[in-house]
Amino acid sequence: MPVPLAPYPTPPVPYIPPPPPPANGAQSQLVCSGCRNLLLYPVGATSVCCAVCNAVTAVPPPGTEMAQLVCGGCHTLLMYIRGATSVQCSCCHTVNLALEANQVAHVNCGNCRMLLMYQYGARSVKCAVCNFVTSVGASTSTPEQKFNNN
Repeated sequence: MPVPLAPYPTPPVPYIPPPPPPANGAQSQLVCSGCRNLLLYPVGATSVCCAVCNAVTAVPPPGTEMAQLVCGGCHTLLMYIRGATSVQCSCCHTVNLALEANQVAHVNCGNCRMLLMYQYGARSVKCAVCNFVTSVGASTSTPEQKFNNN
């Protein structure tokens, strides 16, 4: 009487180690998807585990340029893909205007001297700290300086 043969087990998938970090120790950064802390990670990583809350955050694909801004509602650091026109905060749900560096200018608040960022070309800017409205280019404020990271 013939003995039935069991199917052969599939061979195990070979382990492919992740690429080694660059020799120069280059690092990049992103915001933790759990606790919103800024995380540093070696270039080439595909995900990062937060040491504070243990959330695993996926790293954007290589070549994706990221930018960051501070939420106008809760002052949380937000990261987003460069080129986006607005960014919604995942903490307070405020929709923040995302401006390119060459569309942004700075001026010191005419009351508390806090450095303010505003859309280049605006006539005035309201301070989020003391609610004072500073006229841009007026004698009560410091001269505006165009902000450019290029």
